[in-house]
Amino acid sequence: MTLCEYKPGLEGIPAAQSSVSYVDGQLGILEYRGIRIEELAEKSTFLETSYLLIWGVLPTKEELEAFEHEIRYHRRIKYRIRDMMKCFPESGHPMDALQASAAALGLFYSRRDLHNPAYIRGAVVRLLAKIPTMVAAFQLMRKGNDPVQPRDDLGYSANFLYMLNEQEPDPLTARIFDICLTLHAEHTMNASTFSSRVTASTLTDPYAVMASAVGTLGGPLHGGANEEVISMLEEIGSVENVRPFLDSRLERKAKIMGFGHRVYKVKDPRATILQYLAEQLFEKFGHDKYYDIAVELEKAVEEKLGQKGIYPNVDFYSGLVYRKMGIPIDLFTPIFAIARVAGWLAHWKEQIEENRIYRPTQVYTGLHEASYIPIEQR
Repeated sequence: MTLCEYKPGLEGIPAAQSSVSYVDGQLGILEYRGIRIEELAEKSTFLETSYLLIWGVLPTKEELEAFEHEIRYHRRIKYRIRDMMKCFPESGHPMDALQASAAALGLFYSRRDLHNPAYIRGAVVRLLAKIPTMVAAFQLMRKGNDPVQPRDDLGYSANFLYMLNEQEPDPLTARIFDICLTLHAEHTMNASTFSSRVTASTLTDPYAVMASAVGTLGGPLHGGANEEVISMLEEIGSVENVRPFLDSRLERKAKIMGFGHRVYKVKDPRATILQYLAEQLFEKFGHDKYYDIAVELEKAVEEKLGQKGIYPNVDFYSGLVYRKMGIPIDLFTPIFAIARVAGWLAHWKEQIEENRIYRPTQVYTGLHEASYIPIEQR
């Protein structure tokens, strides 16, 4: 058998056929089920977008109301999961807490009845409903406080912010947060989505699939990049330091967090929307000097690296939005996960409908016919 050319990271190699989302990196286009992300951000909600991603069609008014009602009903988590989370170390990263908690859901709801539409819908509803509750609960518990119970009268995003901050959010803040979730909900065959499909292909339960994807998202080269952007902007400190900082980074060939993408060779369309959302927040709640630093850095990077297709990605402005909402930096990636659960579930559902377990090959670079050396001779 002739082996295909080896591509590190499987770059450019199709891993699945999918109708969930589409990206054109040259033109800066992102579509969910054929609908442009700009239109969904303006007109839709996160839960409606989640329904679109998972079931492939926009819901009717009655279908959306029923879906939202189910999500509200299942927001609470079992006290044993809360008790388990209370035993997590306060210094632990929230992504590790979320991965463990998501996996634990399988202990309560796993029957692996993957041919039953009712089981699939129940898993979709529970994961979308409970993941935000677990993220907010860990945030309060690591500070020594009891978690806040969900409020059935609040929408999806407003309820999460309420559970996180123990106060009802401003309507503009809740709407902007909801748009952020929509922007992060799905993005074709990225690392965490591939991880979810590989795990799903074994026909394990969807809670294990989500835990696998959460673990993958937590890496600094994937979802963790938005945390690194804020640290970078704080390190720069002022607009005057932007160009010396950039020159130093380029001289050392160091990565500039929040810039560049494996697919996009123009500015990420989500970054454009997030920049606009950040400006809306600053206009109402006060300016953030780090936004000025970010804008200057974007301008400087475009001058020096634009010809190489290096532009802001989704992580560059998202952290500034969350920071203005008062969200701790180490919760940025768990919030990314709250949103991406929708996309992971869409790919899980698509994978099991026409499943074949993943079994890639390898290029062997080791020895042959090696002899065993007795321990006394080593």
